[in-house]
Amino acid sequence: MTKSVINRRTMLRGAAAVTIGLPFLEEMLLPHALAAESATVPVRAFNVFFGLGIPAPLQTEGFDGVLEPLKPLSNKLLIMRGVDQVRADQKGINAHYDGATAAFTAQPPDGEAKAGGASIDQVIRRSAYPNGLPPGMVPTLVGGTFFRRSRIGRYVHSYNPDGTVAGTMQESPRDLFERVFGSVDVNDDGKDARRTRLKRSVLDTVVDEYKFYQGSNSPLGSTSKARVAEHLERIREYEERAYAMKGNAPGAPGLPPESRLLHGGSADPGGEGIDITLDELSAEWRLMADLYALAIQTDRTRFGALTFLAAGERIRLKGDYEYAGRKVFEFDDAGQRKKSGSAACSHEWWHEFDEKKKNEQLRAHVHMKMREVAYFLNRLDDKDSLDANGKTILDNALITISTESGDGRHNDVKRELSGVFHAITGAGGRFKTGDILDVNAEGVDVYNTMLTAMGCTSHLGPNQREIKAIDAIRS
Repeated sequence: MTKSVINRRTMLRGAAAVTIGLPFLEEMLLPHALAAESATVPVRAFNVFFGLGIPAPLQTEGFDGVLEPLKPLSNKLLIMRGVDQVRADQKGINAHYDGATAAFTAQPPDGEAKAGGASIDQVIRRSAYPNGLPPGMVPTLVGGTFFRRSRIGRYVHSYNPDGTVAGTMQESPRDLFERVFGSVDVNDDGKDARRTRLKRSVLDTVVDEYKFYQGSNSPLGSTSKARVAEHLERIREYEERAYAMKGNAPGAPGLPPESRLLHGGSADPGGEGIDITLDELSAEWRLMADLYALAIQTDRTRFGALTFLAAGERIRLKGDYEYAGRKVFEFDDAGQRKKSGSAACSHEWWHEFDEKKKNEQLRAHVHMKMREVAYFLNRLDDKDSLDANGKTILDNALITISTESGDGRHNDVKRELSGVFHAITGAGGRFKTGDILDVNAEGVDVYNTMLTAMGCTSHLGPNQREIKAIDAIRS
């Protein structure tokens, strides 16, 4: 019996802008896929940013210190120490702007709303798909959980060649959900539109197509039918979490706000910071990470950036922090700092870093950030993330993880913008993984080596600058 074959980009389409991608199914594997498996795995590149950085002395501790949450993924990552972004320094500005904009571009900012050039994901996008991505894709998906705004470079980390942002920032789960899957048009003759939206699901609009793929004429086998049903249940779960369609806490209002957290200008009240619990922060970030990973898994997007806390983030965090079944720390920034406003924010632990001291609070914050970054990476390394070659998206994609600062103390720019933490995935075997490497090189050379390995002819930085290949990072 001949097995039916369906296109990798088969979608369930509903009313208005609703589009639901399917997970990878065995019917999407071409008969000769084993002979041409590289052609069936799309090129993908994503930038993952976390704010405030990891002081270089702490990076030397490897997985025995603040990098511990990355250890379970260590065989799939290359940790790079000694990456220098000093060329991004601009007099009169600090690393919260310069270092953050240099992350993934290796160039200084060009004003308050532009980078100095393209980010690595966008160079790869144009090289791999010179005629554009397949129809119906989100060209560049940019999202994140953050509460410090002012300059764009603090929180957006995907840029076009002219330095403009490559995609609109989606900063709440609802925004990200609707960007990926579309939204239900509501016209209820003056009634509460939000109330109507809470009663409807984007899945309601794709019922007919779903019934076809589950019916007797479906090209899918029983295993794939079950996977599709499970997949749609997962989307409904995420939608319910994003829209609070059910499961509100006792006593919560029937129509909760779009997010329990602040967004937009109210999230950054004059730079003074906000109070937030670890549970609130982690819950929102993980829903954002789930949705972003689902967009990649269903091939709705192949390029973009995800931010966990902005450059120079100012939050006053509170709550018990646990990892691997043990209590690591009790966050209480305001109480421990015994101050108020911006002076009580975790941001200040970085400016007070001293390698001769324990830096207990800073260590706990960085460890927590690595836990949340690892959460997202793990979402791309599970059974829902298998590609046609039998490997996971985490194996096949280029995911670059970086931050703004190598130290945090503004009194020494070279120290602050040197030793900036970086980690990359193997990108289908192009890069060495399972190692912690002291590259001791400029970010522009590291990035250009990555671009060359990805088959790009374009490079970052000044045209007249000689490209210095960092061969040690290539497999």
